[in-house]
Amino acid sequence: MFPSYILFLNLGGGEVVMILLVILLMFGGKGIPGIAKTLGKGLREFKDATDGIKRDIQDSTGHITEHVNEQVKEIKKEIEKE
Repeated sequence: MFPSYILFLNLGGGEVVMILLVILLMFGGKGIPGIAKTLGKGLREFKDATDGIKRDIQDSTGHITEHVNEQVKEIKKEIEKE
């Protein structure tokens, strides 16, 4: 039911409700949408950055993967010959 990051923190339903209540009391009803928007933008930027890093790693290791796959194919051919 709860997102995985909440389960990772080992928070129960009561703790989540208390945290939300404290946030509501601190920032009020009008401030929460702005906080959520800012948090969403930050998470989106973080996700984009991690995707970029993953893409860079895959691009830099792509030639290694191709080389390993070629070697595996050659070894399979030699095994089938025997």
